Amino acid sequence: MSKVRIKICCISSLEEARIALSQGVDALGLVSAMPSGPGVISENKIGSIIGQIPSVTNTFLLTSKRDIPSIISQYQSLKPKTIQIVDELESGTLAELKAEIPEANIVQVVHVLDETSVQYAVEKSRYADALLLDSGNPNLKVKKLGGTGQIHNWALSRKIVESVDKPVWLAGGIRTTNVQEAIATVRPYGVDLCSGVRTNGNLDVQKLAAFVKAARA
Repeated sequence: MSKVRIKICCISSLEEARIALSQGVDALGLVSAMPSGPGVISENKIGSIIGQIPSVTNTFLLTSKRDIPSIISQYQSLKPKTIQIVDELESGTLAELKAEIPEANIVQVVHVLDETSVQYAVEKSRYADALLLDSGNPNLKVKKLGGTGQIHNWALSRKIVESVDKPVWLAGGIRTTNVQEAIATVRPYGVDLCSGVRTNGNLDVQKLAAFVKAARA
């Protein structure tokens, strides 16, 4: 199996971005407006961070927007490498979005709830460049679209990995103590975490270094 990629989400400042990159992580997640969850920062701050880190960095813009014009507007304003769509589009399709901005990587989040999530993932993989499996619940009155710190059913995640031909990132409750089990069970392309490497909400370089070492062991 090739090296598992590491994405650190909820980056809140240029300092955190630089700390993450100094530890050899492969991607940074920047969270725009969400109905709930941690890590949300302003679009001005997102654009500032992206503009001040190496241009080769794989930056993920997490968006809860659900229509193509709004997503394209965000993308063109902030210029991330990747758009992470955390909810279901209510107008337009992933194919149409990709046709409008073919240079962008489109990652669709799949909130792994039950067996229906497997078929949903297969359908989205036809047009997304990659999938990200998380533990949110978009069916709640106040949607949970990420950052729950909770583990979902990894057996279903493994089934999704085996059913699609696109890269699959695994998120949801991953930390230093379970990352090796997560990788062995799911066999993802990459792992994604937010709270697992933080202390009092701030990115902790010692926790991050320990996590990177465990994930790459």
